[in-house]
Amino acid sequence: MIDNKQIAIALTGASGAVYSQRLLEITLGQGFTVHLMVSAAARILFSDELGWKLPSRASDVHKFIVGEFRCDPEQIKVYGEQQWSSPLASGSHSVGVMIVCPCTMGTLSSIACGSSDNLINRAADVMIKENRQLIIVPRETPFSAIHLENMLKLARLGVCILPPNPGFYFKPTQLSEIVDFVVAKILDQAGIEHNIAPRWGEESVSN
Repeated sequence: MIDNKQIAIALTGASGAVYSQRLLEITLGQGFTVHLMVSAAARILFSDELGWKLPSRASDVHKFIVGEFRCDPEQIKVYGEQQWSSPLASGSHSVGVMIVCPCTMGTLSSIACGSSDNLINRAADVMIKENRQLIIVPRETPFSAIHLENMLKLARLGVCILPPNPGFYFKPTQLSEIVDFVVAKILDQAGIEHNIAPRWGEESVSN
């Protein structure tokens, strides 16, 4: 049975750490239990872009996230890249949505070919085989034909491919507004209520 208050989030080494930061802030703030996976490349990227010094041990990452977001420790479950004992490695888990944000082209390729060589790739493979919601936020430009073919292959399997392309019709004046525009699209696809960004025809939003 799917638990709608649980969500899986995978962080990889593509640029766009601010999207993940905001996504974690909102989901944890709404009381979700977040199953978090962090790649080795993501630790480097998040250090460069956010100044986060994410440890290599999952238990230490857990402590960091709890401190960063002031959340209930029970809301965060952190797994190592090779932690095959994680519930996410099996179709019997109750998580209905997984988000890979940001997603490298290497991770995209591994998911598209079903390699399952680490927990992120295996968890994504499980979401596909169980017909559950998998949202991939690929951050690369330009896309090569290989990238596009991998995205098309996954889209045909029902995966949501959501490049972080912001709109500007609402005349943003701050970087945070652009970030929220993208994160709002992710939340919409995940079926999570929010009011962080304007919808077409709306004049204002509240945080």
